Amino acid sequence: MKSESRSRQIGKDRIFTTVNYMLFGLFTVICIYPFYYLVINTISANDLSAAGEINLIPQGIHFENYKSLIVIRGLLRATIISFSKMIIGTGLTVAGSAFLGYMFTQDKMWKRKFWYRFVIITMYFNAGLIPMFLTMKNLHLTNTFWVYVIPTIVQPFSIILVKTYVESIPKELQEAAQIDGAGIIMIFLKIILPACTPILATVAIFAAVNQWNSYQDTLIYITDQKLYSLQYLLYTYINQANSLAAMVKNSSGTALSSTVMATRETGTSIRMTVSVMVVLPILCIYPMFQRFFVKGIMIGAVKG
Repeated sequence: MKSESRSRQIGKDRIFTTVNYMLFGLFTVICIYPFYYLVINTISANDLSAAGEINLIPQGIHFENYKSLIVIRGLLRATIISFSKMIIGTGLTVAGSAFLGYMFTQDKMWKRKFWYRFVIITMYFNAGLIPMFLTMKNLHLTNTFWVYVIPTIVQPFSIILVKTYVESIPKELQEAAQIDGAGIIMIFLKIILPACTPILATVAIFAAVNQWNSYQDTLIYITDQKLYSLQYLLYTYINQANSLAAMVKNSSGTALSSTVMATRETGTSIRMTVSVMVVLPILCIYPMFQRFFVKGIMIGAVKG
């Protein structure tokens, strides 16, 4: 009887494992397919892509779409600006969130509860676009690189995550360090930061994605073309290229060869190529921090 019962249990376990693999495999395909779809449409014949005929296998493979992006004037400078603001902005956001999140757990901080609520209330209320622009202008930050990174240093949501995570760290560690003569800064650098690696990695992911995807800060605060970010440059390129593609299509009175039709830019090919260019760096960043992400977001979101 025991062997029969055990055999049934093993059979049920195998069925459960098989179903799990199938479901997660299907979920993986669903997640990967949109990126695969973007890539194969950027390297396939543009006329077929625009007609919606490219779904699984690329046809008429070419790389003219990427070549047209590479020759955009100012692309290299805009790429450097975007990577610089992502790296510096992410670093400042992580540092600011870590220190403020730590300080808001310290009973000795002057008016701690007031300043914490003062920061949190900004999640629900803000002055709006015009006052923000006037503030940046009065601070002489418009048309400077620092307008990209300084306003992002204090992020209420990230501060909440770090504060909750720090509260889960045994206070005995801080008390022992204080007995040994360590001050607030020393405790923060030697104890809190090493213990907060998972939540800081989570904050870094959020900050990096926000910095990389942002283009409205360039649209609002920047008029100097030397400070254009990659996202804003590609945004303007999409608008201009779409208009140009429509103009060529409407004004073309002569029959074009199949090769020209296949490689001529369309609105669809432009949007998809730009999407791949913008998403690719983030796809490279996520795997580096993925092992910290789940642990950090769970512990940082639920006290205890």
